[in-house]
Amino acid sequence: MKLKEVAQKNAPEITSLIVAVTLWQIVAEYIIRRELLLPSFFDVVTSFISTVESGTLFIDFSISLMHFGIGVIAALLIGIPVGIVMGWFKTVNRISDPIIEILRPIPPLAWIPFALVWLGLTHTAAGFVIFVGAVFPIIINTYTGFKSVPKINVEAAKVLGCVKQRSLIRHIAFPSSLPSITAGIRIGMGVGWMCLVAAEFFGVSKNGLGYKLWWHYGLHQMDFVLMYMFMLGILGLIIDKVFRKYIDKRLLKWQSGVVV
Repeated sequence: MKLKEVAQKNAPEITSLIVAVTLWQIVAEYIIRRELLLPSFFDVVTSFISTVESGTLFIDFSISLMHFGIGVIAALLIGIPVGIVMGWFKTVNRISDPIIEILRPIPPLAWIPFALVWLGLTHTAAGFVIFVGAVFPIIINTYTGFKSVPKINVEAAKVLGCVKQRSLIRHIAFPSSLPSITAGIRIGMGVGWMCLVAAEFFGVSKNGLGYKLWWHYGLHQMDFVLMYMFMLGILGLIIDKVFRKYIDKRLLKWQSGVVV
């Protein structure tokens, strides 16, 4: 597709961005006129170029993605199995539900002191805070998916010879629950990403998008602060888009029909 065709197809989105950037520049340059309160668009672009040229931004990206990966992978390894057994076995649900419901409302940031005490100033400590933010949406959505499996499907599978619990979970319950599970993963990833800034605030390393945001704030370099805020938003959007594209094309292709 040519560049002109792409521009015409996305004209409303491009126009809205241009208008927003123009208003931002005018307000910052001629109305606010204080970089500490609101840096201009060109100041933020200049900050972005300087971090790219120095190579700092790519290091920050890699450190933040490592922290995010530690937290999300741990949340998947724990959240999905816990949600499955809670949704499939009533006794396990009755035992686990009070504990989950007490821990779930606790803000992930409240766990930072224990992350430091248990794990120290390590990358794992930052990943732990992200894990706490991501794991509960995954548990709840997985539980909801398994709890909502139509009973008639399970009975039909038993009639056809699929009687073992493991086989019923693998061939009946899990595929039926997949839309709910993937929705929980997406929500959990979003919450975990929002916890990234706080997870890196206490300085597990001298790099990372969240750490650098607070570090530049301490120097009153608000153009860099705003630039790192936008980088968090853009990278979070890319992660979500890639996840959705993979899920829609691979795992949930049957929802929109198979094109022959």
